[in-house]
Amino acid sequence: MKILVINTTYRVFGGEDSNIQDEIDFLNKYHEVSYLEYKNSEKVSIFEILSFFINSNIKSNLKLKHTINKFNPDLIYVHNTWFKAHLGVFKVLKKSNKKVLLKLHNFRYDCTRSFLVKNHLNGTELCFRCGLQKRRLNFFNIYFPANPIKSFFINRYGIKYFKFFHKDFINLVVLTKFHQKYLVNLGIESKKIKVFPNYIKQNKYKSNYQSSSNYIVYAGRIEGNKGVEELVKSWLNSNTVFELMIIGEGPQLQNLRNKYNNSSIKFFGALDHFETLEMIKNARCVVTATKMYEGQPRLLSEASLFGVPSIFPKFGGMHEFFPNDYPLAFEQFNYSDLIEKINLIEDEASLEQLSDQILKFFENEFSEEVHKSKFDNIL
Repeated sequence: MKILVINTTYRVFGGEDSNIQDEIDFLNKYHEVSYLEYKNSEKVSIFEILSFFINSNIKSNLKLKHTINKFNPDLIYVHNTWFKAHLGVFKVLKKSNKKVLLKLHNFRYDCTRSFLVKNHLNGTELCFRCGLQKRRLNFFNIYFPANPIKSFFINRYGIKYFKFFHKDFINLVVLTKFHQKYLVNLGIESKKIKVFPNYIKQNKYKSNYQSSSNYIVYAGRIEGNKGVEELVKSWLNSNTVFELMIIGEGPQLQNLRNKYNNSSIKFFGALDHFETLEMIKNARCVVTATKMYEGQPRLLSEASLFGVPSIFPKFGGMHEFFPNDYPLAFEQFNYSDLIEKINLIEDEASLEQLSDQILKFFENEFSEEVHKSKFDNIL
């Protein structure tokens, strides 16, 4: 089968772009694949500004038409379209009469489909999809707090984008059963939604788990909705004798460095992917206290492929990537429970057993053979 993969890359290469590249490499083993990439640039041209007003990028549309005519795919597999590809590509896809899959890696579509903040938060104090918090006198849905104009345009985009989910020519692909149910609750027909987790190349991960390691790792953005400060507080209130290694950048980094100057906590800032993997591979455990629904957290998946256990909140679909009754999952926002889970990593024998369970689970549920079978069923 000939498959055209379409994606708009983020300005900063991250987990989502990395997942998409892994999936392209996987598809290339079994199909003829062509990749059409759009790139969001730091400088926005007048032509791109126009595209925000008409919700279509003429150059992107022409590029797609040319690629379809030249490659003549049987299937068009769409990932991120925000913003360079833009919404006009869906009209091109409809006219092509090709089978179309649209993979949703996050919940941004739901956070941006209203101009009013009350519709975004829907009666809650915190949005579990993007981390937006309720504020006094906050009337409009300002998705980007520092840029109201950009927020207005992304809301226009989100409202129209969501309407395409109902179109007959599009089938949706999500990472978890949780996300599938979430869309059904929003009125999308269940038969239109397929569950297909991200593929991660397992042959580059070799398990040599060291339960005697003296540190655990958090790797990700250092910001409020990732729960990093709550993690640090819980760590300091636990009985652990180990070190917490925090890898990543973000708006809270310097403040947390200054506020929690403790010998058991080390802030590394940004490390390259290889250095981060080395830290994860040799860790006793990895941890996240995210406050948001996460699609398929790459930190946890990569740790599992090394046989390294994870501490994480039972929230959204994260538990779907771990065995049933996983002992290190804590109740979301219950930081006493998080402290208890941190204290559990003292027991090396239990960690060894858990490492074996995780490796077997991933082998059974996320091997290349299983992944191929799931994709074949979608086709």
